[in-house]
Amino acid sequence: MNRELTAVKDAVWKLDIDGIQDAVKNCLGAGIEPWKIIREGMSEGMIEVGRLFESGEYFLADLIMSGEVMREGMLLLEDKIGDSGISEKGTVVVATVKGDIHDIGKKIVGMMLSASGYRVVDLGADEPEDKIVEAVRKNGAGGIALSSLLTTMIGSIRDVVNALHEAGLRDKVKIAIGGACTSEKLAAELGVDAYGADAVQAVRIFDKLLN
Repeated sequence: MNRELTAVKDAVWKLDIDGIQDAVKNCLGAGIEPWKIIREGMSEGMIEVGRLFESGEYFLADLIMSGEVMREGMLLLEDKIGDSGISEKGTVVVATVKGDIHDIGKKIVGMMLSASGYRVVDLGADEPEDKIVEAVRKNGAGGIALSSLLTTMIGSIRDVVNALHEAGLRDKVKIAIGGACTSEKLAAELGVDAYGADAVQAVRIFDKLLN
């Protein structure tokens, strides 16, 4: 990895929100393509953030901060990505289910997936099943990441699964669930495809399910 890309990677994992834009500008000035800055700079930095989180050296606040650093860097790249030939891995709809307003974990999942080359459609929190189904249909999504922190909202996950069956889309989309009230056992009971214990696992899960 060259010096400019290394600086982007380091800015992300070191949570350097003041330095990320200069690092990205230096890459662009050196003629490095936007897709390469994202994949070999930002994404590599997020991999390191994930490693530090899983080892217990970083905490939720650090994950959130890394997302802010990513956002600052992406401000310089968003209008350039369309013409850069970046290859997306697929589209994932991300939402917190109906009745649950918690969205920090869901936002981090979206950020991790986006940094890794997925097109993310973030619907927000407290989303009804019909809106999620419509987003899948409209965007041709191959994956859905559903978040729920509240045990009382497990039924809302089931509603999404049932609505996808009714719309004839269940066989065309992979569903992963996460959040405090979810588990491997619940994933099996609800008939979804995967369970993620934390946001860092999201990329590995969808890489396996969609690719």
